[in-house]
Amino acid sequence: MLFCGSAAGGIPGGQQIRRKGWIAIRADVVSFLLANADRKRRLQFQVIFQCAPLLKGIKRASLVSVDEGGLRDLREIFEETKITYRILGSYRGRGLVLCFREKELEEYMNRPEIGRFLAVYDYCGEGIRDLLGRLSERVRGYVERGEEFPHEIGVFLDYPLEDVRGFIESGGKRSFLSGYWKVYDNPAKAQLLFWVYDRAKRSAVNEFLAGKSVREIAVW
Repeated sequence: MLFCGSAAGGIPGGQQIRRKGWIAIRADVVSFLLANADRKRRLQFQVIFQCAPLLKGIKRASLVSVDEGGLRDLREIFEETKITYRILGSYRGRGLVLCFREKELEEYMNRPEIGRFLAVYDYCGEGIRDLLGRLSERVRGYVERGEEFPHEIGVFLDYPLEDVRGFIESGGKRSFLSGYWKVYDNPAKAQLLFWVYDRAKRSAVNEFLAGKSVREIAVW
């Protein structure tokens, strides 16, 4: 899959999650918070941990997998922020949710090169809602009918177009670098961006541990 998710399970306590040489966050802290008995607090941490660059205004969109009970809490979590979300599909009691800044994402998706790329997969319409409707249709086709996974989702997640295209054309092989996504073009720029994302994640998690809510962590 084009995107590389964050996972804390199975990492021995006391270790730290690393990416290409820099320290991210202690894995035992992540494991503890993701196992919190308070469902709402657990979901808040998941959103902060997986969507930190989005919350900090560095990224236009992020993807999270949320259990069905937690889906009802997302509206409250994002209340009074400029972030909205769309449930793309559900599978085995979990929903695949795209969280995004609507204005910024729509402006990006309206770029001519993005439109030409998505047209290959029969995306059309007047705005972001139409594009997300088609993406949701493609995700449901994968989940319900075993159709090919819609790897073009990478452009919705703010991944560079050349990396999304490179992943599709190579079948996910021969990448220069693998971090938040697989990199096929300009690895130096991607590695710097991964570092920026990690800094945003550390900052957001530290703010959460200090008692701040998603609304207080998210930039305007």
